Amino acid sequence: MIVRIMGEGQIGLDEKHLVELNKLDDELLAEIQRGDEEGFRRTLGALLDAVRRLGEPVPDDSLEPSTLILPSPDATLEEVRGLLNDDGLIPG
Repeated sequence: MIVRIMGEGQIGLDEKHLVELNKLDDELLAEIQRGDEEGFRRTLGALLDAVRRLGEPVPDDSLEPSTLILPSPDATLEEVRGLLNDDGLIPG
């Protein structure tokens, strides 16, 4: 699957990593619902770091559709709240 981090580019990621990413996504969703800015910042950073660590950058000249789009590291809690669906940022 292809994950886009807004403002950074795309990363190819094996779907087997979705379990780990969903745990962070669930934590992020709970922090957003509580309005926990500090926790939100920490968990968003951990989620994006995990995507970078577990995946491989897609070359800039490759035009692949993104399966998931994640916010940039400097996105605000309110901006991310606007991107959420019932499952958080990552379906499942």
